[in-house]
Amino acid sequence: MRTLVVTLALALLTSIAPPTASAATDFRVLATNKTSTMQKEMQEAAEAGFRFSGAMGGETSFGGSEVVVVMSRPAGKAEARYEYRLLATSRTSTMQKELQEAGDAGFQYCGQTVFKSAFGGKEVVVILERDRTQPKPAPAEYRLLATKRTSSMQKELQEAGDAGFEYVGVTVAETLVGGSELVCILKRAVK
Repeated sequence: MRTLVVTLALALLTSIAPPTASAATDFRVLATNKTSTMQKEMQEAAEAGFRFSGAMGGETSFGGSEVVVVMSRPAGKAEARYEYRLLATSRTSTMQKELQEAGDAGFQYCGQTVFKSAFGGKEVVVILERDRTQPKPAPAEYRLLATKRTSSMQKELQEAGDAGFEYVGVTVAETLVGGSELVCILKRAVK
């Protein structure tokens, strides 16, 4: 019995591996109130090997209304692998067209947010990336749904899901044409 207990205790101790230190990560925080500036800064960070991690629009203490993007990379690695496209508009019809153009060029959805631009309007901002190491990026078909009513969004999402679209993101924003709208973005692989 004692041998069995010792054997089980040793087995338990050897199966619990000591925690290993995770690899260090470098971060770059970008913040601006102009979407054109943000795309340029994201591209510069990508050239230094950083990749998009997250975004949020809102009021910062010193910058006012800004879009803030966090990018990261494994510490010391500077492989320029990704390129970025940032789309921003207060008109959802314009966003649908621009999203599809980016999808046709092989860009993939990364994230979205809403922020009040330097020109006074609220904009839906969508961030897309493309892996430069892939010789022929796979195109994607995007669909943007915008409505004031959540019950309408339920119906529209279900119809899009039945057509093979997958949900990728949502924001609630006051757009120029629609007022306060629920904006969902979906995508499906092009066959």
